[in-house]
Amino acid sequence: MILEERGSLTVTGVSDIDSFDEETVVVYTDLGELTVRGSGLHINKIDVDAGELELEGEIDSLSYSDQPVSRGGFFARMFR
Repeated sequence: MILEERGSLTVTGVSDIDSFDEETVVVYTDLGELTVRGSGLHINKIDVDAGELELEGEIDSLSYSDQPVSRGGFFARMFR
């Protein structure tokens, strides 16, 4: 992860995106789940094949969970 002045974030090792909007971006990485919170978040580049994500906006927090990723179906994600 490279965070520049809390306005630009580059993440490598990204395997999938769970959800995103202007306030929250949740991605799966090789080592766990990463949640980015802020305002005006915008994904500039996503390349899951290369494992790269670039986003911009006002980044307030990064939360990383190294728990094993369980990618259930639609209902599993709705009720977690």
